Amino acid sequence: MSRIREILNGLKRVCSAEQGVAVVEFALVLPVMLFAYLGTLEASALITVDRKVQSVAGAIGDLVARADGTIASSQMQDFFLAASGIMAPFESNDVLQVVTAVWVESDGSTEVIWTRQYQGESYTNVTPHTVGSAYALPDAMIDISRGNMVIAAEASYSYTPLQGLIFDAPVNLYRSAYFLPRFGDPISIN
Repeated sequence: MSRIREILNGLKRVCSAEQGVAVVEFALVLPVMLFAYLGTLEASALITVDRKVQSVAGAIGDLVARADGTIASSQMQDFFLAASGIMAPFESNDVLQVVTAVWVESDGSTEVIWTRQYQGESYTNVTPHTVGSAYALPDAMIDISRGNMVIAAEASYSYTPLQGLIFDAPVNLYRSAYFLPRFGDPISIN
């Protein structure tokens, strides 16, 4: 009987020792699992915002390229406001949107015809591009648009991580899209 008691006490010690090992293993694995989980959340949010910035650039460029002739400034501002719906649930006031009409000569040289910028509630024709200056278009776009206008749409956004636990520096996102006018004629703005 005492021998059985010793065996039972020994089994109890073994069982309790295994539970302690499980606790130690869990304590060692928990930080790695949390880091992976939070990193996945941050990465997925960053990818989502990047796709939304791309959609903003594509949408504004496409809307302008669909114009037939002249676009009123009020209509252009309405086009820019489309970003608020696209960026939801993220803040759209921080998205910098620039639309530039670029003329491509038959020799491949480019010239900015007009340009507009919108950020927050500020609509202006002061942009990073100067009217009359050259505009760097991709070679493929130049090849298909010689003797025609190209609508260049740009969107940029400084993404701040959700929790700042994995990485805490803002990530600057930039996307651009290029369109030929749908009706073939140059597009002007007033």
